[in-house]
Amino acid sequence: MSRSLRRGVLAATVLSLSIATLSACGAGNDAQTLEVKPDNAATSVGDIKIQNATVITQPDVNAKGPAAISATVFNTGATDQKLTAISVDGTGQSAKLSPGGSGKGPVTVPAGGSIVLGGKGDASAVLTSGREAVKDGNAQPLTFTLSSTGKVKINAYVVPAKSYFAGYGPSQLPQPSGTPSPSGSGKPSASGKPSGEPGTSGSGKPSQSAGSGH
Repeated sequence: MSRSLRRGVLAATVLSLSIATLSACGAGNDAQTLEVKPDNAATSVGDIKIQNATVITQPDVNAKGPAAISATVFNTGATDQKLTAISVDGTGQSAKLSPGGSGKGPVTVPAGGSIVLGGKGDASAVLTSGREAVKDGNAQPLTFTLSSTGKVKINAYVVPAKSYFAGYGPSQLPQPSGTPSPSGSGKPSASGKPSGEPGTSGSGKPSQSAGSGH
């Protein structure tokens, strides 16, 4: 075998070994490719999995008022679970939960199904004092409490209600705490006439002294 032929065989062997090594890295449950995490907040505990957890604040950074929590909650179990609370860790604040549409009662995550929090017609979770509880740009720890699974903790991204998040944000902007009242009654005096004019006694007629000529 010539020297050039031996070099070609050696190069082909090295290339084959390199491809085999890369294939091994991408195979099996422990594959390195499975370690790549999606660019959203997600976690799972037992039968419950939570994805895309986001706290959406007022679009104006200086505006005070409610904030909304958006997330998708999956239930892989055989029985329904109720979402009983969502609390903002470290602030003492909890979200007000409502089922989707015009429904009333608890928010239920059906067995083998999912619910979406936030958006038109979906269930909602609203923080009445959003600006006091969270800050834009933070990863805010939240705790979801479910009837069977219990507490599920997740870090939710905090973003203003702009662009993609506009439809999932707070349903109403804050209103003033009260309407200012005018300083006066805004009504004319009882007579509706001036109280007096120069050279008059106040009745609108010349006084006696003005016409006596003395």
